[in-house]
Amino acid sequence: MNDASENTPCSGGSLALRLLHSGATVGDRIERSLEPVGLSLAKMGVLRHLVAAGDSLPLGQLAERLSCVRSNVTQLVDRLEADGLVRRVPDPGDRRSVLARITDEGRRSYAAGARAQADAEREILGDLSDGEQAQLTELLDRLEAARV
Repeated sequence: MNDASENTPCSGGSLALRLLHSGATVGDRIERSLEPVGLSLAKMGVLRHLVAAGDSLPLGQLAERLSCVRSNVTQLVDRLEADGLVRRVPDPGDRRSVLARITDEGRRSYAAGARAQADAEREILGDLSDGEQAQLTELLDRLEAARV
């Protein structure tokens, strides 16, 4: 007999490959949920860090917090600036540094993106009980803490 799970990508494969596939599937779903508000996961990441920081961050710190190279952050900020969601301002504490500052429109877009993302997450996780979601969170935390 053919079990439906035998036809899914990576089924029967290694657990790590299944985890990668699941992560990619979830990421794709969340990306699609953000498209109507004109955002991507990468743009949401920048806006999230700026909101969490209160307003602005130096580009170097933003790159560290996003765990990416500075050139990627520069390109992201370029796109966000073109969209009117972020603007570059001189760092008053360091003349060599530039800050990325979220605009009012950026805050509105971030709020809309956060709602869209939360809706997608509810849909993705809807078949899991609260206990299963808590267990999944704990397991993912342990995997992340292992930093393999």
